[in-house]
Amino acid sequence: MESLPGATSTHLHMEACDATKRAGAYALRQMREDGHWYGEMKSNATITAEYVFLAQALGFSIEPDRDDLVKYFLSEQNKDGSWSLAYDYPGDVSTTSEAYFALCLLGLDRNHESMRPAREFILSKGGIAKVRVFTRMFFACFGLFPWSAVPELPAELILLPDAAPFGIYRLASWARATVIPMLVIRHHCPIYALPNGKSSSNDYLDELWINPAEKMVPYAPSIWSLWHDLTALGFTLVDNVLKALGGLRWFPLRKVALRQCVAWILERQEPEGDIGGIFPPLHAALFALTLEGYGLESSPVRRGIDALQNTYAWRDSTGLRIQGCISPIWDTILMTIGLIDSSLPATSPIVTRSSQYLKARQQLGPEGDWRVYNRNVPPGGFSFEYFNSWYPDVDDTAAAILALVKQDPNLLDLDPILCAVQWVLGLQNKDGGWAAFDRENNYLFLNKIPFSDMESFCDPSTADVTGRVLECFGLLVKRGTALSKTSKNPIPKEFIDRMAFATDRAIDFLSREQESNGPWFGRWGSNYIYGTSTVLCGLVYHLDGWDDTYPIMEKRHKADTHAALDWLKRVQNSDGGWGERLETYYDPSLGANGPSTASQTAWALMGLLAYLPPTDPSITRGIQYLSRTQIKEGELSGSWKEDHYTGTGFPNHFFLCYTLYSQYFPMMALGRYTSLSGYRPLEDLNSTVEDPTSK
Repeated sequence: MESLPGATSTHLHMEACDATKRAGAYALRQMREDGHWYGEMKSNATITAEYVFLAQALGFSIEPDRDDLVKYFLSEQNKDGSWSLAYDYPGDVSTTSEAYFALCLLGLDRNHESMRPAREFILSKGGIAKVRVFTRMFFACFGLFPWSAVPELPAELILLPDAAPFGIYRLASWARATVIPMLVIRHHCPIYALPNGKSSSNDYLDELWINPAEKMVPYAPSIWSLWHDLTALGFTLVDNVLKALGGLRWFPLRKVALRQCVAWILERQEPEGDIGGIFPPLHAALFALTLEGYGLESSPVRRGIDALQNTYAWRDSTGLRIQGCISPIWDTILMTIGLIDSSLPATSPIVTRSSQYLKARQQLGPEGDWRVYNRNVPPGGFSFEYFNSWYPDVDDTAAAILALVKQDPNLLDLDPILCAVQWVLGLQNKDGGWAAFDRENNYLFLNKIPFSDMESFCDPSTADVTGRVLECFGLLVKRGTALSKTSKNPIPKEFIDRMAFATDRAIDFLSREQESNGPWFGRWGSNYIYGTSTVLCGLVYHLDGWDDTYPIMEKRHKADTHAALDWLKRVQNSDGGWGERLETYYDPSLGANGPSTASQTAWALMGLLAYLPPTDPSITRGIQYLSRTQIKEGELSGSWKEDHYTGTGFPNHFFLCYTLYSQYFPMMALGRYTSLSGYRPLEDLNSTVEDPTSK
């Protein structure tokens, strides 16, 4: 397609430079005083609802926040009365049921104009009999579901040896950290009081049942319907046996198992109160600890509640909500890359300050569940959040390597970079790819456990994380090779050899993972646009070798990149942007089908710019889209409005909106375009914008 009318190449270059300058100025206004960035990570109403449930159960007051909590819930409600997993996404019965329950607990009158359509929506979906297993469990805690309608989770699971196929370390890090406190909750089967009293068969939400007289609703298909799936059949039979045996609560090792669960939780609680860096483990842990005798004023519980209220809470004009996770390290890494790509000098005090912030947060201590199966791998990873020493992740670490290499082009401070590289190398899977948090966490049969109705108990290799690793390895080796022309390569040959071997295996993995029509699946961003962009940005460094020790991509792999580039050009929207709806996760035929967004347009542009000249019509139309849709006036000048969620927690079940995605990714795309066109729009930004860290 041709470029949109009204733009000569010079005019477009000036537009792109102006947009980049505005974006850079906005980014600096968002910088925190200590040199980092942190934007809200939106999810859905269940996180805030479950915080309300916790307050009701444990008895701590949220009365001062009541109005802001109600305001948030009502601001998220859809016109049909439902609440969704994401913006512009179909209503969800579990999310709506939890939001409705939370509003009842917050004292909103059930005759309120928002409650009637919510009830109608829930009933139209079959009532709360149709909610997910996690929702069942939290409702069971208040007598709204019988505990017999929740799968069993015997606490003795924590006692299984690490080598056991059902051991806790076979679960993904997020599942493991959440399931262990749930073992305690499921043992106790608590019943907490509601405003109408305490009962194991409470009628508080009976208006949401099709038949409130029959609440013992099966949570799994019947055994007879599972004959074609022997794994699911086996897990269902085991669950039935456990129920018949009373969940093994009489088992002699039960007290030992419960003590081990509590010890595990306490060991992983950060001094600041957080556990695992995400809401579900901390939320479940507070239930578990109080059930095991810890009072509200005990240090672990008090610190945990403080973390929810001070770290996870986000308040603005739309009310108060609790985030499912927070992303300051990720935001800082990517904003640093965005600024440098936009030509802010690597020696800028702003960049130096953010890099110092990152280096100080590299995980070098003795903590880490990743050590269980990787005892000989030295530490060096980076985590996503402020306080999370136990779960560094590969994606953050690879992106941190990129940021640190870009900030230090002469590789003068190589130790943090090589330390991170060594950790990433140690976590490569046998299939050649990388997962998010662990190595060989690919026991996919665990997703058949009745408790796993979100299909998220495993953490296998993904194309997007693998692509990011290839990008950081490629840039590092390229910089080292360039430096060797004037002096000795600062990267030890051992590291170059290990990266070369890992890269060969990773490229083969990516070749196997590519879809037949060209793109790659995006596990952590929506979806094929994200996966394709990260892979293309990684593979480009391996098209030509820089010396005899580094791999040169084979012809068949080069064909893979051509197919992906052709796909990206084919799926560009008529307005010049790119977009992809979240529904693509359950219907792949919808890949790259959706309204254009700034972040997804930037991803597509970065993939194309890695291979094609900036004059390519698809690129010029994409740059026009970003320039045209940028906010140009007011306090939001330099940013982009983006309501659609483009981040993914669990495909089909939990989605995320990183509010800074629509900032730093467009900066990267614009910066790379202007650089390739011979411009450096942020080169003099230090002289025109005050460094916020100097205040």
